[in-house]
Amino acid sequence: MKVKSILVTQPKPETDKSPYFDLAKKYTVKIDFREFIHVEGVPAKDFRKERVNIMDHGAVIMTSRNAVDHYFRMCSEMRVTVPDTMKYFCISESTAFYLQKYVQYRKRKIFHGKQTFMHLIDVIKKHKEEKFLYPCTDIHKEDIPEILDKHNIQYTKAILYKTVCSDLSDLDNVTYDVIVFFSPSGITSLFKNFPKFKQNKTRLAAFGPTTAKAMVDAGLQVNIQAPKPGTPSMTMALEEYIKEANKK
Repeated sequence: MKVKSILVTQPKPETDKSPYFDLAKKYTVKIDFREFIHVEGVPAKDFRKERVNIMDHGAVIMTSRNAVDHYFRMCSEMRVTVPDTMKYFCISESTAFYLQKYVQYRKRKIFHGKQTFMHLIDVIKKHKEEKFLYPCTDIHKEDIPEILDKHNIQYTKAILYKTVCSDLSDLDNVTYDVIVFFSPSGITSLFKNFPKFKQNKTRLAAFGPTTAKAMVDAGLQVNIQAPKPGTPSMTMALEEYIKEANKK
């Protein structure tokens, strides 16, 4: 069956340079974007129940822009003045640059890895005397705490925001040839919004093994998967599938 429409369960790209737009133009395919999950901040009154003192920590581990935003939001709500001596350890250079939204960028206090936490841990290990705060969501991978524990890093996990299912009721009578998922939470949101969802002729794409497993566990068929050899990105996997499906 040909592919004429695709729903990507992520926010619409902010620039026109996204490979999704190139894909849509090249194969005359309609591609829509819709977040199946979104982030909501934990209120300060609820965070206080965690009994985490932000100022007990001289360094912060930032794994995303959400972590940056909600760390400074919480500091503001709790009337905590972040000292200039605070050190920031960021998962990537882009996350490090995003800090400029809140602090004056000083390289001596802002450190970053190369997209993966395994790169960042090498930087963190050079500052083992610090006590780190790890802002995160309520649904997070345990690999980061495991790596920190393995290297005997002093840290405190702080749940500052939560991942929640979006309201998708307006999609009730809308169908797509392909729906693209990027996390198990997206599958959870699908069934929370549409408990009686049947895959039927809809092809499903999964990014990452945990997303694919969540699909299978939910009784769904994985038709397109990435990353895999030759197609490291989701857009490349989609293109490979579209080429084959639409040539008939």
